[in-house]
Amino acid sequence: MTGNQPAINKRLTEDLKNASFIRKMFEQGEELKKIHGADKVFDFSLGNPEVEPPESVRESFVRHAGDQTPGTHRYMSNAGYPHVRESVAELIGRQSGIKPRANLVVMTVGAAGGLNIVLKTLLDPGDEVVAFAPYFKEYNFYAQNHGGRIVEAATDPETFLPSPEALERAVTARTKAVILNSPNNPTGAVYDAACLTALADAVRACEKKFGHTIYVISDEPYVSIVYDGAVPPQVFCHFENAIIINSYSKSLALAGERIGYVAVSPNAADADRIAEGLVFCNRVLGFVNAPAFLQRVVADSLEASVDVAVYAEKRDAICAILREAGFTFRVPQGAFYLFPKILGNDEEAFKDAAVRHNILIVPGSGFAGPGHFRLAFCVATETIQRSRGAFLALAAEYAKQ
Repeated sequence: MTGNQPAINKRLTEDLKNASFIRKMFEQGEELKKIHGADKVFDFSLGNPEVEPPESVRESFVRHAGDQTPGTHRYMSNAGYPHVRESVAELIGRQSGIKPRANLVVMTVGAAGGLNIVLKTLLDPGDEVVAFAPYFKEYNFYAQNHGGRIVEAATDPETFLPSPEALERAVTARTKAVILNSPNNPTGAVYDAACLTALADAVRACEKKFGHTIYVISDEPYVSIVYDGAVPPQVFCHFENAIIINSYSKSLALAGERIGYVAVSPNAADADRIAEGLVFCNRVLGFVNAPAFLQRVVADSLEASVDVAVYAEKRDAICAILREAGFTFRVPQGAFYLFPKILGNDEEAFKDAAVRHNILIVPGSGFAGPGHFRLAFCVATETIQRSRGAFLALAAEYAKQ
């Protein structure tokens, strides 16, 4: 007997009301598929790659699964295998010219695990983290997990690129970090070198103004999925106090395997102490260590990648359909998302209208980008092609209003 005492804590009760739009739409899509059949439902809600891992990665799985060496499934350091961390550090050094020491690399349970150990390491209660809207709103829960909160900074409404002026308006005496996400979820925007240079100047100005270090956390799970010759700049080359978080969920299509890393710039203030904190937090948050098997697989596959040309074809196919239907959008340079403007003026009504045509999208408010909607085009090409009639019908419905 519980009386009036709630079964779960009050904060979680409130959080459940604001839980992910993405998962809600995905679950609604699963119900629609049961009713109408999977081939008649066009689910663009979840960034769950349809492509399979590269052949070299699958070969690595088979090879390591057959490894009979004693001890391969035991605990290792909470930071991960030393040889894997060294391999990641060497790759970063080749790419950026700034090689972190192996002790500054921590293997993690995906990028989400990485973000949580970074925020737990950095934040005191009441500290703030700036994120540029639109953004992946799970950041709010990750910051809240560790006593902090997200402060939103605006981006250009046409390009979705952040501005130094918006950053400086958002930073306060409580700002501990800034999160960058490029290529961006949900917009597909890629921040170029000029953008990062301007942001770096703004961060330094804010550090001088408030008299403390502001860390730049670069969330990079889509960094290898870019189009049309776009080249994401190396964050370590622009920011001294930088921390990279990456995963292999998208680059190797291993979303369900939960493997990634955190790398602290050797130029960052208190870099070694931060790395010690990351290792400790990996343990006390219950991750303990990144999966041993997956660490060995990615060590073989650090420069492997899914075929980005496949995603480019999917992007071009969905863009052609939306263009024909009359939607307004910016063609993404990276990731596998589109962020078009809704039809009409009511985001909720537009989402419901899309569902009536068996189209599952995520409202832009779920990413602090009202008036838009996100499409994840990492689905089967046949799904994109079959969706044409539904999008045309949806647009025709609004044209009659």
